[in-house]
Amino acid sequence: MSHNREEKLEALGRVIDTLEILRVKCPWDAKQTNESLRPNTIEETYELCDALIGDRPDDIRKELGDVLLHILFYAKIGDEKGQFDIADVCDALNTKLIFRHPHVFGDVSVSGTDEVLQNWEALKLKEKGGNKTVLSGVPTALPAMIKADRIQEKASNVGFDWERPEQVWDKVKEEVAEVEAEINAKDQERLESEFGDLLFSVINAARLYHVNPENALEKTNRKFIARFNYLEQRAHDLGKSLKEMTLQEMDKIWNEAKTKA
Repeated sequence: MSHNREEKLEALGRVIDTLEILRVKCPWDAKQTNESLRPNTIEETYELCDALIGDRPDDIRKELGDVLLHILFYAKIGDEKGQFDIADVCDALNTKLIFRHPHVFGDVSVSGTDEVLQNWEALKLKEKGGNKTVLSGVPTALPAMIKADRIQEKASNVGFDWERPEQVWDKVKEEVAEVEAEINAKDQERLESEFGDLLFSVINAARLYHVNPENALEKTNRKFIARFNYLEQRAHDLGKSLKEMTLQEMDKIWNEAKTKA
């Protein structure tokens, strides 16, 4: 169902009013702080991501509501501290969106999405109180794979990138060779470093071919889980545990699983 602008604003207003009441009358809501909410915010964000990857509209709607509650809660706490309220949050966001889209709200012309992203990074550097260096805007606490992807994207937006995507494969092969060399050298610390370089290069390759590495890996995780569950169930049907089966027996069932998941 699609609602008009007034209905959307009224719905948002009702949630704000409900939160105002809960903040006063509910003991749990009344005692929450930025620090106490933060772990739950991370959990809710991951639950939203899970629903998005699964493409489950009902769950996406529900999880968006949970994330929105946290946004409103932080704004409410900010209001109580005299720092900002939800109107300030929205106004700052609107100002930023207009400033960073001069090709929509100004007279700048762009040729495509790549140029939009390049302009976006350049404008962020110009903003008052914005990032002082190209990579300073990458959150320290991001998971390593997502962080690597964001680092590479930001570097690319200022021109630090391969001229052609296929050039990245020479780098990937080079990193594989360096990992193999450290395996033979039996230097665990250097091996860890080279594995990091290899993973970084593979993530870079995914980016160059417009594949989100986090999404790609999660889909593979889910595919592996489905196939492994099938393997485990078939073993149970045969009256065996996986530990009792030979690798050849498991491979045969695994190949069956590949046709099903």
